[in-house]
This record gives sequence, C-alpha cells and structure tokens, in this order.
Amino acid sequence: MAQLWGGRFSEKTDDLVYAFNASINFDKRFWKQDIKGSIAHVTMLAKCGIVSEEEKDKMVAGLEGILQDVESGVLQITEEYEDIHSFVEAVLTERIGEPGKKLHTGRSRNDQVALDMKLYTRDEIDESAALIKELLEVILNMMDEHIDTYMPGFTHLQKAQPITLSHHLGAYFEMFKRDYDRLKDTRKRMNYCPLGSGALAGTTYPLDRELTASLLGFDGPTLNSMDSVSDRDYLIEYLSDLSMVMMHLSRFCEEICIWNTNEYRFVEISDTYSTGSSIMPQKKNPDIAELLRGKTGRVYGALMSMLTVMKGLPLAYNKDMQEDKEMSFDAFDTAKGCLRLFTGMLHSMSFRKDVMAASALGGFTNATDAADYLVVKGVAFRDAHSIIGRLVLACIEKGCAIDDMTIEELKEISPVFEEDVYEAISLQTCVSKRLTIGAPGQEAMKEVIAVNRKLLSNI
Repeated sequence: MAQLWGGRFSEKTDDLVYAFNASINFDKRFWKQDIKGSIAHVTMLAKCGIVSEEEKDKMVAGLEGILQDVESGVLQITEEYEDIHSFVEAVLTERIGEPGKKLHTGRSRNDQVALDMKLYTRDEIDESAALIKELLEVILNMMDEHIDTYMPGFTHLQKAQPITLSHHLGAYFEMFKRDYDRLKDTRKRMNYCPLGSGALAGTTYPLDRELTASLLGFDGPTLNSMDSVSDRDYLIEYLSDLSMVMMHLSRFCEEICIWNTNEYRFVEISDTYSTGSSIMPQKKNPDIAELLRGKTGRVYGALMSMLTVMKGLPLAYNKDMQEDKEMSFDAFDTAKGCLRLFTGMLHSMSFRKDVMAASALGGFTNATDAADYLVVKGVAFRDAHSIIGRLVLACIEKGCAIDDMTIEELKEISPVFEEDVYEAISLQTCVSKRLTIGAPGQEAMKEVIAVNRKLLSNI
C-alpha cells in the first residue's frame, strides 16, 4: 500500500478500508493531467527559489519520462498505490531519488485533485465541443441539400402545416448550436487555477500562483482557497450541458424511430446503423437510435448523483467528493460515444422525398393556407375557418385531399373559391410564401444556412 500519509498512524489500515478509500482504479485517468500539473508546479517552485534549478530539472525530466512510459505502455499504473498522485510521486522518487520527495512541496492532494479534475474536464469539454461542431456541419449540409424536400410539420404528433426537411433539420441545428455555446460558456467560467490553495487555507510558501495558472493555460488563479478545493460547480455545469445534448439527441432519435416505421416510411436507415431480429427475418430495427435515446438516462443520472453528493457538504474538502469521478467519467464517455454514433447514423441516412411530400398532402397541412386564401378574397377569418373545417370533413368522407376536390365541389362549400385556389394551396406555394426569417420558405432558409455556415467557419 503506497500512501502519502501514515506518520500519525500506529496501526495498519484495514484492507477493506484501504480498498474502499482508494481511488486509483478510476482517478488513474488523470495521469496525464496530474503529471502536467506537477511539471508546472515544480517549474513555479524553481522560479520562486523554493527548489533549486538542478532539482527542478531532475523532477521535470523524471516526470516527462513517466509521461512517455505510461503513454507507451512501458509503465503500468497498478493498484498498490492509493491514488494517481501517490503513483506519480512514488515512481518519480524511485527514479530520481531525493528530489522526488520535494514534488509535493507547497500543495495538498486537495488542490492537486481539484486541478486534475479541472484539467480533465476542460479537455473533455473541448472534445465534446468538437464533436458537436462536426454534427452541426453534417446537419447544415443536409439542410442545404433538402431545401426543396417537402414534408408535414407536426403539433401533438398530428400533421399541421407543410414545411421542408431543411426547416425541420434546422430546428435541431439551433438546439445543438446552443449546446455548443453552453459548453464554451462553461469552459470560460471554469478556467481558473486552484493549485496553490493547499488543503484549504493556502500555504506559507511564497508561491507564484499567476505563473502556475499561466503555464497550465488558465486565465488566472482562483481567489478563495476554501472554494477552490471544494468547488465542483464546473463539473455539475458540464454534466448539465451534456444532459441537454443528450436530451436533444434523444428527441431527434425519437423522430427517426417514428419516421422509420412502416406507417411513416420517411427515412431509410443505413444497414451499418441497423440490426435485425433473431426470429423475424423481415425486421430492420433502429437499435442505434433507440440505444442513444435510452442512454440519455445514464447522463441524467450522473448529473443528479453529483448534485446529491454536493448538496450537504460543509466547507471545505470532504471525502464524499471522491464520488465525483466514476459517474462523471461514465457520462463523459457516454455522451461522446452517442455524438459520434448519431453523427455517423444521420450522415448515412436517406430520405424518401416522395413519401414525405405525399404525407404532407394527405394530412390537410394546407388547410390554413386555404383559409388564408378565403380571407384574401374578403371572407372574415372566423367564417373562413368554419368553411375550411367543413371542406376537410367533406374530404375525409370522400377519402381525398383538398387539392383533389374539383372546383365545382369546392364552390358547393363556398362560392368564393376560384381556379387560382389550386396554386394558392400547393405545397410549393404554402412553403415558399413563408419568407420571414426563421420560416421554411426557400429564400428564408437560404439566408439562415448562409448565416450558420459563416458561424461554423468562425468556431
């Protein structure tokens, strides 16, 4: 059992207690961040005259050697160490001797693990943001491709008004765009360095915390040592960001599952992102979309667990906070994996344009436009609404769309109808005349696509 403490204790730690208390099995993920943090720390110690340049050079060389050896697999992180900090310090001391024992000068495991978690989370945010940008690019290209692909828009899962697939996809572009912004906002707010806060009350060593922060790419040092070692707000915020990402992925997956049904047949999911049935040979199941939808609960669970861990902790550090890692790591991995899979599935998916357009026609999605046609002809809107309601009922009885009614049949319901009604309620007209920014009209969509393409080129 390699521990950084023990002088105060006269009895050996019980094996079960040691195993329960140890974190090496999960905080070994921090090996790179822990070593980089230690290199910055000893560089600062030398600048402040706390260790000699010779000692610093030996420690930095030793730490860089450990970094390379772990990365290459030559050096294994084993369970004989209590945590990643113990591992790095013990191996360093074994390799370079006495100078290795000075590695921990001016810091505590409390501010050390706070630093490691921040560095790791910051890296994860950058990776997640890059994956979301990749998804945004796929969605935007599909929006450009399907600017004239007509489909029904829905409310209450009932066909409402005609839109384009480009417009529908654009709604998800906006969601993921907000997700990207949230990640960047979280990263900016968290980017202050806790190292130098000690256990909770700083240190008597004349540390240069601004230098350490600069070396590690932070905007500056944190300003309260007690908050520094007990803060996990940034982690909760990131888990909240990921929960939003997963919620948006889940909504999209739900629609893909619906569109994939025999009743809709809007989409064809690639064989590479589908599975079959062990008993029903005709089946092609959207298992990836369903699993992505299901895994949302895992990320939500990590957020709720973290909020629960932190809700009753007095200042400053408490061992409860060790529970921040396993569930968070699982959420990080889950969200990134889901983003990669969803982007690939969406990119490889094809759409049945004829089926989507026929569905829009068959669902009376142009009923509102038919009412607007009557209003333009001088009919009061409330009367027009009633007339079109009767018209829809007549169509249901005949089993046809509004467009299929003859002009004579239309005039039986209202003499205001003229031959120009067919052009006025065509899918193309219903969509193209909606030109306000944010609407599905082609010109409006082209403007939005241009704005978003410029946005993506600048992030």
